[in-house]
Amino acid sequence: MSMPSALAEAARPSASSRTSQSKSNSENHKDTAAASALQKLERHILMDGFKIVFDLERSRGSYMYDAATGHRLIDFYGFFGSVPVGFNHPHFDRPEVKEELLRAAKTKIANSDVYSEQYAEFVETFTRVAGLPPLERYLFIEGGALAIENCLKAAMDWKVRKNMAGGRGHARNAAHSVAGGERGTEILHFRSAFHGRSGYTMSLTNTDPRKVELFAKFNWPRVSTPFINFALEGEAREQDVIAREKKSEEEIRKFIAERGVDIAAIIIEPIQGEGGDNHFRGEWLQTLRRICDENEMLLIFDEVQTGLGTTGKVWASQHFGVKPDLMAFGKKVQVCGVMAGPRLDEVEDNAFRLPSRLNSTWGGNFTDMVRSKHYLRIIEEENLVENARVIGERIVAALREISSEHLMISAVRGRGLFIAFDLPNPETRDKLWKGLYEAGVLVLKSGERAIRFRPALDITAEAADEAMAVLREQCGKLGS
Repeated sequence: MSMPSALAEAARPSASSRTSQSKSNSENHKDTAAASALQKLERHILMDGFKIVFDLERSRGSYMYDAATGHRLIDFYGFFGSVPVGFNHPHFDRPEVKEELLRAAKTKIANSDVYSEQYAEFVETFTRVAGLPPLERYLFIEGGALAIENCLKAAMDWKVRKNMAGGRGHARNAAHSVAGGERGTEILHFRSAFHGRSGYTMSLTNTDPRKVELFAKFNWPRVSTPFINFALEGEAREQDVIAREKKSEEEIRKFIAERGVDIAAIIIEPIQGEGGDNHFRGEWLQTLRRICDENEMLLIFDEVQTGLGTTGKVWASQHFGVKPDLMAFGKKVQVCGVMAGPRLDEVEDNAFRLPSRLNSTWGGNFTDMVRSKHYLRIIEEENLVENARVIGERIVAALREISSEHLMISAVRGRGLFIAFDLPNPETRDKLWKGLYEAGVLVLKSGERAIRFRPALDITAEAADEAMAVLREQCGKLGS
């Protein structure tokens, strides 16, 4: 028996309901796939991260979505400060931009030996937007730690060659000997520093012991860190940091007196990141510049985390008018590497002039270079370094207001969007971090008891205010 036409029509899904059903099925499939991503990874990967499945489509600007749960987060984490511009910026919707990125993704060129127009365009754009004359010799490599490694290698090469030319080539005893007996391979560094987890850098990094313990390390000179104590006010703060600087300088000069010929360089983060968002006075960086100039040592700035606008200037060192001899960059640049200045040319055959001294297969990631070029153009066209300064000041002002209401917040500090504050102890910090995450704000821990912010350069006032409202609410729930 045939069904009446009216009932048959009613029994068939309408076009709109079919579309709705199809969309629902698609979303259900996506949710299932996102949830299963964690299970698939757990079989092979140590998953000690946030357990977030990043939603590439829904995430927009400073708002990150978890594809597995639908949880929306205001992103003050920024992939450990490596996101230069918010998610899915409309610049990347342009057909010609999409085409260029797709073309670049098809072939991973070995940039060290085979060159391309895209590589040249990236270097030209990088120099225009982020150049720091007279540091005009570049090396590109994949990874911030490897950028630091190559700074160290360049410095060692420079100092050893100087020592050999001056007749100081032989180690005074086995403890200070390297292969061939050369001298000049030690790097003076600071407590609470983080410079990476690769070979040489593990001798520098001294934040979380788990990151370096049981691995082979060099006993290079390490000195106290004269950071500004923002828990103090006014004259007390200044007197305290001046005393810290004096102590650290005495330690440095003692090492130089004992083994200056062995020390190739001093390395410092213009603001220590993982170690607790520790800020320095410009006078301290100027002191380091003077010490290096007086003692045939190179000054290395690690701007992997502080670079490309996050502090309200393209490079953090520009706040202080101090230029290094070597500078490592990465994170927000999206391509890692080294910038070298003219002091290296005091040695004619330095590592930036001789083939094969500093190199790698890829010489930086080709696709990253193409993407970075576009990010750099956005930063330039939208004046995002200035935005970082303005919104950073807005956030710091809000934090100071919150700290006056909730005594658990202290030592508010920041340059641009490189912002942090302290909690009374690690336990309170961890509770606040968890509360913020559950309420929709993703932040980073720093040092023993600090929380740090690392948003994208184009964060809006609205997103910043929303995050501060959540922070105020969570502080109220924890109590003062």
